[in-house]
Amino acid sequence: MALPRALVSAAWLVEAGCGGPGAGPRVLDASWHLPKLGRDARQEFGAGHVAGAAFFELDGCSDPAAPGRHMMPAPEHFGRCAGELGIEGQDHVVVYDASELGQFSAPRVWWMFRAFGHPGPVSVLDGGLAAWKREGRPLTPELQCYPRTDYCPHPKPWVKTYQQVLDNIQTKEFQLVDARAEGRFRGTQPEPREGIKPGHIPNSINIPFTSFTNPETLKMKSEQEIRCLFEDHNVDLNKPLVATCGTGVTACHVALGAYICGKEDVMIYDGSWVEWFTRADPSNIISESN
Repeated sequence: MALPRALVSAAWLVEAGCGGPGAGPRVLDASWHLPKLGRDARQEFGAGHVAGAAFFELDGCSDPAAPGRHMMPAPEHFGRCAGELGIEGQDHVVVYDASELGQFSAPRVWWMFRAFGHPGPVSVLDGGLAAWKREGRPLTPELQCYPRTDYCPHPKPWVKTYQQVLDNIQTKEFQLVDARAEGRFRGTQPEPREGIKPGHIPNSINIPFTSFTNPETLKMKSEQEIRCLFEDHNVDLNKPLVATCGTGVTACHVALGAYICGKEDVMIYDGSWVEWFTRADPSNIISESN
């Protein structure tokens, strides 16, 4: 059975209609930027966004008691966040972000909706706001109000914990793919967060999240190209797959890439490198800088 479409183009979104209740897919701006960039995602959204889009605050829809940033919230917390945005279970949710890379945080929110069992289709706007603007498509500062809904999540067991990843070093029950830049993975490039040193989890495989997109178009590579990417890194899509990164955001590019190839159940180590570095024994931190 073919999986629901993971990507939609700007042209498709315009044709499908967006802009208000009952007017096509529900569009979410899920922009989130690393603090070092000095960008205010909500302020940028207020200045201009795709018509009808609502702002999904990634940090706000997270577990405030978790050790890392924007870790998965409790189901009822996610339900409140989705309900406040007026999302219905049958809605086709289309997510984008305003990264200059085309996609950065949008795949995380795409994965969250699916991990919480959203009944309707969930897609990423291919190329994000950057590709939308490249095509000369309009933005608006006008905010669309949606009636609050009683959104009911049905969570799937797609989140891996520190202990499960630690146990996997010995059991090798799943493949672990790290989506950070190669230098951060190897330990030769600094981490963007104070007090966190670079390196990687034993037995993990490095596929930087930028590998999944075409740098010229900013859009996702073709299914065949992505399959080759996984094969070149000895990742078997027929076996269990877990993705990690710095804080669980760009790990979801691995999940999106695998989904495009027909694998829908990629799990995420939500604490990712920030949690691992702060909890792991030094023997389980692999780094060329050691």
